[in-house]
Amino acid sequence: MFLLDRILMPFIFSYIRPFIKWFLHAFTRLSELQRICYGAVDGASRTRQVERSLTLSKRPKIRRLVLDLDEAAPYVNNAELLEFAPRAARIVMQAKRIKSNVHPDFARLFGTCVTSIWGYRRLMHQVEQLRAERYDSDNMDHEQKLLRLWQLLMPEAPLTGRVSKQWQDIGFQGDDPKTDFRGMGMLGLENLLYFATAYNDAAKHVLLHSMHPTLGYTYAIVGINLTSMAFNLVKTGAAKTHFYNLVVQHRQDFSTVEDFHKLYCYLFFEFDRFWMDSDPRNIMDFREIYQSFEITKLEALHNDSTVFKTNLVVESV
Repeated sequence: MFLLDRILMPFIFSYIRPFIKWFLHAFTRLSELQRICYGAVDGASRTRQVERSLTLSKRPKIRRLVLDLDEAAPYVNNAELLEFAPRAARIVMQAKRIKSNVHPDFARLFGTCVTSIWGYRRLMHQVEQLRAERYDSDNMDHEQKLLRLWQLLMPEAPLTGRVSKQWQDIGFQGDDPKTDFRGMGMLGLENLLYFATAYNDAAKHVLLHSMHPTLGYTYAIVGINLTSMAFNLVKTGAAKTHFYNLVVQHRQDFSTVEDFHKLYCYLFFEFDRFWMDSDPRNIMDFREIYQSFEITKLEALHNDSTVFKTNLVVESV
């Protein structure tokens, strides 16, 4: 029965939706996008609905607009991204015959959603590029970042060599960390380094927990697993709730790679708390606890008001 519902509901909706839109337009004298912009709560609720409306639009000009913005978004700079909003508002208002003198707020409200939507799509491309960049031990920039990670986490213990068993002290699997970055590429290292740089006390607090004699875990490997979690939340669109709300709450124009790093820091700090509270028998419980943690975050993101706070304060390290 559930499978039948999954098949039939989209089919039925595709036929009913035009009639619903026609009725509401006739009754309110407002287009669907106007009703969303004027009636939905700003943030994830409004932006998701605008995104859905644009994606499902049958109007050729709007469909062309969406395709053009999708193609351009991965490669634009910040100034070019900000030009998406007035362009999209102009095309939509022409297609929907929305007069700016009658509806002066529409372009602003709609434009905010447009910038957030395609800012997120650009972010998806940016994190994928970092994930696809392989760690290269011949690249001095990569090497310096790795060494900086050690210095930030273990300032009292200088490395005896670039290849050393000491790396296992911060949770890498062997003597050379480069092999552990194969799955998440430079994104894994950039995340670990950002956490250790921007939230040093919190990062060392988590590292200390990871060294617990009975509740400990491999700090760096768990961190790279959490990079995978954050990456998948963005890739699947589950993280839209967080980022769309973040843009509104912080009065930003769009989400950035730094916002992704902050999401990662939140996940790492919260996972450490979740792990300790779960009182695992040993590291073999990792997969079960990791999956339970991921489910709690996915459930939270189903709530349109969710935004994860990166207020990572610890009393002592």
